[in-house]
Amino acid sequence: MIYKEFQNLKLSALGLGTMRLPVMGDAPDARIDEERAAEMFSYAIEKGVNYFDTAYGYHDGESETVTGRILSKYPRDSYYLATKFPGYDLANMDKVEAIFEEQLEKCGVEYFDFYLFHNVYEKNIDPYLDEKYGIMDYLLKQKEAGRIRHLGFSAHGRYDTMKRFLDAYGGEMEFCQIQLNYLDWKLQDAKAKVDLLNEYDIPIWVMEPLRGGKLAELPQENAGRLNTLRPDEGVPAWAFRFLQSVPGVTMVLSGMSNMAQLKANIATYAEEKPLSDEEWKVLMEVTDSMLDILPCTACRYCTAHCPKGLDIPTLLSLYNETRFVNGLITHMAVDAIPEEKRPSACIGCKSCEAVCPQQLEIAGAMSDFTRRLNEPAGL
Repeated sequence: MIYKEFQNLKLSALGLGTMRLPVMGDAPDARIDEERAAEMFSYAIEKGVNYFDTAYGYHDGESETVTGRILSKYPRDSYYLATKFPGYDLANMDKVEAIFEEQLEKCGVEYFDFYLFHNVYEKNIDPYLDEKYGIMDYLLKQKEAGRIRHLGFSAHGRYDTMKRFLDAYGGEMEFCQIQLNYLDWKLQDAKAKVDLLNEYDIPIWVMEPLRGGKLAELPQENAGRLNTLRPDEGVPAWAFRFLQSVPGVTMVLSGMSNMAQLKANIATYAEEKPLSDEEWKVLMEVTDSMLDILPCTACRYCTAHCPKGLDIPTLLSLYNETRFVNGLITHMAVDAIPEEKRPSACIGCKSCEAVCPQQLEIAGAMSDFTRRLNEPAGL
């Protein structure tokens, strides 16, 4: 197992995420198969994994309890446990003390090694920063009392939202967890977020390294190109080798659902093999072939001509993501936009198209985006 230095700690470079533990049955709300999960934890610990990440809402609230129960069989100083304050739900903002105490009880521990503000994004940034809720003050007091050892945040928000959070709380943040993989390097401009965190000298924790499993398999042509460069590496390993090539990455979390995935990922992390310049170039070409995006350059000519005042570049960026996967995070981002500024507010006048240097069919994109948003969101 590769280990990374974090302050005075030695963390396994691969952490076990508990959002997708094995379940009993196929229903979305199926209960965790604790016996199989315990076997995975045992194997992970045997192979050197020492970081375990859970959260208040994972598996309908069951993840913290099961994770704590399984880890209780091991010495407390032999692993690092992370969980998060569920500020993705605005109803929780005035409940930080009650929720924190509940989390300690559910996990059966006296302290958390790592604790995060969960999912900083456009809709909750104002409440997170609002002193009336006292979230930061309370968490800092828990840190002073030793009940939180390291404080950080996770973010699905856009660059500007992350920067606003860092401008306010960057001095207190010890690490940041972002969605990072070679697709989102371009699709969500994760590169800019990495640069931002490196600028603040904040170590990077990675979530969704395989994009919810979408990078575990590739079209045959793309897989063949990668196999030519590294015949001994499987397709999923490329996602991890990419992350080993990104400056600032300390912890990579993978929500592994079965023993086969766990064993494969642990085998990958037996050694560090970052990409060469040529391998990086080819992987970016593979990425480009997988992305069907409108090439908006954010010149903003369109916004000056939109009678509804829509932030068209931002909407097109979100639309591009739904074209790849119509996921919950995109729905949340749009929900954070005032209703009169959402794609459904487009009147189809095409004034934007008349001045678009890229000649994009923006009105049609806004109509299709609205249709997609009315469909159920995936993960």
